[in-house]
Amino acid sequence: MRILQLTNKMPYPPKDGGAIATLNISRGLARMGHDITILGMNTSKHYVDLKEIPDDLTKSIKIEAVKVDTNLCFWAALKNLLFSRNPYNAERFFNENFKQRLIELLSQNEFDVIQLEGLYMAYYISTIRKYSKAKIALRAHNIEHEIWERTAQQEKRLPKKLYLRMLARRIKQFKLEVLNTYDLLIPITARDARQFEYFGNNKPCHTVPFGFDAGKLTPQPEKIKFPSVFFIGTLDWFPNQEGLIWFLDNVLGKILEAFPQLQFQIAGRNAPEWIQKKFTSLPNVNYLGEIDDAHAYMNENAVMVVPLFSGSGMRVKIIEGMAMGKTIVTTTIGAEGIDVTHEKDIIIEDDAHKFASHIIALINNPEWFKEIGREAVRFVGENFDNQKISASLADFYKNQL
Repeated sequence: MRILQLTNKMPYPPKDGGAIATLNISRGLARMGHDITILGMNTSKHYVDLKEIPDDLTKSIKIEAVKVDTNLCFWAALKNLLFSRNPYNAERFFNENFKQRLIELLSQNEFDVIQLEGLYMAYYISTIRKYSKAKIALRAHNIEHEIWERTAQQEKRLPKKLYLRMLARRIKQFKLEVLNTYDLLIPITARDARQFEYFGNNKPCHTVPFGFDAGKLTPQPEKIKFPSVFFIGTLDWFPNQEGLIWFLDNVLGKILEAFPQLQFQIAGRNAPEWIQKKFTSLPNVNYLGEIDDAHAYMNENAVMVVPLFSGSGMRVKIIEGMAMGKTIVTTTIGAEGIDVTHEKDIIIEDDAHKFASHIIALINNPEWFKEIGREAVRFVGENFDNQKISASLADFYKNQL
């Protein structure tokens, strides 16, 4: 099959959940012999020099980029608020240069499937229909409006809360307008599939979770510095900021009462200045910034915390951590979309006192810590093997074609 993927940011380097989920499925399909092309927006925020992409990747996958300025702009946001019905964070990806390059690609090539990576790429469906007979598949990485609804619930400032609620309503309306204009629906979790069904999806649907390549994420328990507690995640994403501040304000102190020498390790890129100041103002917090080797960092640390109270979809870092044998302590929303079992292959707590108590218990009981890590590896191996997931998607596409 000839498959074209449209992305609203470059999937390389694979340093965040969306990029990892996009690139891994591309690699999996390419290994099976399918012809894969990626047309991505090379945004100012996630700009990539194509020369830096490894040869082994560009030899197996055709990667094209269009420069797109998606920076937030106050005046553009105000104009959108007053004169548009579209959500501003979607409108930033409606780009004429990208559209023209898409038209050129469709005019010069015949594709069997065009896979849209995320809701906002659905803006280009009408263009695709005009220039291609390919099946259009919407890969829903999350329930986009749900992220903003949950963010609004957590927001204390009334003006911002009202704006976030309005934004969530607009995103939801955009999704309803897009609903069933595609040919195939590819949600990333079974929960998201049920959500789309509730809203009225009547197109063929196949769940395609994040997959990992067996052998690349190998547990190395001999390298673990025990006890240790760590966080890793993109720090310009509000749900990560919100959860991390909650952990620092409500949980860390309780852990340090039991283990005064413990250092809490934080790794992540694009941390704004205000949150960096928060890190440096607290004792026993070691902020590392963006790190060169995320997997080495995860391997050498023990208990991984993923405190989330907003967001949607599947937390790729949790799957990666479990594949590496990490004992993960997260919240209900953090574990959402992953069929894990509390106190078997993960710890799930929303209460700050219980969150801290479980971390203390894991440190006090190394055997329990190891057992949960072993169960995590088993769980991910059974459910998130990238080759199995890619093969399942390819079979779905072939049947639909």
